[in-house]
Amino acid sequence: MPSKNKRRRVEERSTIHPRNKYSENPPDFGALATLYPSFKPYVFYSSRDGRPRIDWTDYNATRELTRVLLLHDHGLNWWIPDGQLCPTVPNRSNYIHWIEDLLSSDIIPDCRADGDVVKGFDIGTGTNCIYPLLGASLLGWRFVGSDITDVALEWAERNVRSNPHISELIEIRKVQNDNKTFEEKDIQTEDGGECGGTVDLANMGVADIRPSPLSSLELHSRLQNYHGTPILLGVVKDGEKFDFCMCNPPFFETMEDAGLNPKTACGGTSEEMVCPGGEQAFITRIIEDSVQLKQSFRWYTSMIGRKSNLKILISKLREVGVTVVKTTEFVQGQTCRWGLAWSFVPPYKKIVSSHVTEKNNLSFMLEGLQRQYSAFHVLQSVESFFCSSGASCKIDSSSFKIDIIASKDQCEAILKSQTENVSSITTYKLGISDGPDQLDFQSTEVHLSISVFQQIPGTLLVRGVLLQRESPNKGAFVLVFRKLEDVLKSKFCKTKTIAELSTSGQKR
Repeated sequence: MPSKNKRRRVEERSTIHPRNKYSENPPDFGALATLYPSFKPYVFYSSRDGRPRIDWTDYNATRELTRVLLLHDHGLNWWIPDGQLCPTVPNRSNYIHWIEDLLSSDIIPDCRADGDVVKGFDIGTGTNCIYPLLGASLLGWRFVGSDITDVALEWAERNVRSNPHISELIEIRKVQNDNKTFEEKDIQTEDGGECGGTVDLANMGVADIRPSPLSSLELHSRLQNYHGTPILLGVVKDGEKFDFCMCNPPFFETMEDAGLNPKTACGGTSEEMVCPGGEQAFITRIIEDSVQLKQSFRWYTSMIGRKSNLKILISKLREVGVTVVKTTEFVQGQTCRWGLAWSFVPPYKKIVSSHVTEKNNLSFMLEGLQRQYSAFHVLQSVESFFCSSGASCKIDSSSFKIDIIASKDQCEAILKSQTENVSSITTYKLGISDGPDQLDFQSTEVHLSISVFQQIPGTLLVRGVLLQRESPNKGAFVLVFRKLEDVLKSKFCKTKTIAELSTSGQKR
């Protein structure tokens, strides 16, 4: 029988796609520094554990790492000018392999757009042109990569020409900016069958997200219009067919939002990072374009930086009548992103969602994090939250994770404590009782793990995992985790006054 430590390592590796080149063999900075002298000046050895590391706040270091990984592991020549968005190779590879899973699944018919060759469309390919380069080199896919700025088009072309073995597979296409604004249009909804269901696909790590639909009025008030250049409509040529589109959208509404995280330096210009309304408005425009283009693409996909946007965007997809919605999670180090995919192609069979009433995994977002706080401060508060009741805590600061063992009495103490300073929206009760909150324990202890992940600047993801997969105490785990959510949000998240909310609404 596998040991607990081995099972835990397998679970941790599952957060990166199993076909990702770095799933079993993460980059060895020491070996790369020996092989590539240009990378050596950026590598240092940790005084704590002696492992080779780089300074992630040094843009030149992260850019050189990307260059070396693309050359060493993919045989690709690559470079970008100063200040342009520098991608991380393992994370971008996850997205490519997820699309590969979608295309090879039996969810919708396998009607290739270009015969036997897969053809993709990269929205906003940037100077780095990372998705076409990886897709062509790893899987032999054809790509059209679109962009609008001269510097992006010039350097994307350079990166393609620098790799003649795949250059014929990639076209860089200029988006014509005719200065027209694109207002929100009334969209005809269609009866597209079951939307938002899930089929279990091997090794896909697909999340089952089935929110209750928002009303049209509520949805309209929460979605912001996109007033930028064309995205798909006006860029895709008449009669063109693609197997998929993909997008790393502008996550932020302002460059100030984009620069809040002092612990990383990935660069990025305003054209790459910022859009009025942020990623929600940008992806909403992709959805609206997809309604017009329909089956010109087998799959429409986009990366998402805020988990809270998934519900809003999936509701929009329900509204426009897509036939299939799929989601997944991309985890790289302490950073999480989500993938959203949809299609108008009729599925092979009706997709039935399995409703899970009891979960071993729960998560929530800490948004609007005050500037003086970091992921480590949140981790310390999680430890204090559990230790104050006498629970056993083992903290791993390097991976931002805490393993906890709590008894029934300790869980009850957690639920009854710290209530006077928490404005809770959750009722903590399990089972039937007229008295104080009560836990119906069927074993002596609850074993759980809490991890803190960096999202976009000012946003953290807190994830809880019940380590006893067949535990009868899932209800206790849910209640304790919800209490933790209330306590952390009360302590770390900014609360806007009515006046501030009104001012924000007027600005929009």
